[in-house]
Amino acid sequence: MTAAIGREELLEAYALDDRAAPRVRMNFVMSLDGAVTLEGRSGGLGDETDRMAMQVLRTLADVVLLGAGTVRVEGYGGVGVDEADAAWRRAHGLPSQPRVAVVSSRLDLGPEHAFFAEATERPIVVTHESAPADRRAALAEVADVLAFGSEALDARAMLRGLAGAGMPQVLCEGGPHLFGALVEEDLVDELCLSLSPTLVGGDAGRMVRGAREAERRMRLVHAIPAGDLVLLRYARVE
Repeated sequence: MTAAIGREELLEAYALDDRAAPRVRMNFVMSLDGAVTLEGRSGGLGDETDRMAMQVLRTLADVVLLGAGTVRVEGYGGVGVDEADAAWRRAHGLPSQPRVAVVSSRLDLGPEHAFFAEATERPIVVTHESAPADRRAALAEVADVLAFGSEALDARAMLRGLAGAGMPQVLCEGGPHLFGALVEEDLVDELCLSLSPTLVGGDAGRMVRGAREAERRMRLVHAIPAGDLVLLRYARVE
């Protein structure tokens, strides 16, 4: 069995050459047969190495981007990095914690949700101008509410807005519909994929939903075996 990999090695493996250049990284865990959930959640597919890689990717990010469905299903609350990673960020001129943003059209996450109530930093809500005004006002009490697009989310405008607010390094942790929206607009720069040594079967979905079928080539940056799990990093082909 391949020896375990450590945090310092992962920080080097996922290091960013240019923090000023806007970048969208996707992070997913997937089974050998393409499932991205087990019993409805992604957490059952990962292991300690996958979780360490996720923490490293968060450590390197300016903002962690999530779809509202993923927040509900996965039980996101108190998203952040531990003190060792916070210290690494400060040593590299970054705020102690990355910002965390949820994308929602209907704004059906209440202000009392753990995503807001347990937040380590003030969260961000990303929506569009036609989202319900009363819900926007309620969420503005607990988060920074940003609207991009009139009737639906304008993903390009969202990324420009985040970069303009000092958050060019975006780590998107799903879900599949948000990933699909970014793929559809050709906005994904990297895919960081943990390949779980698991066969799932059933009706579990793929990591991308809603994007039109097309060939979008990516190149392998690294493949790191860690026990039976493999950490894959792909970058867009320019």
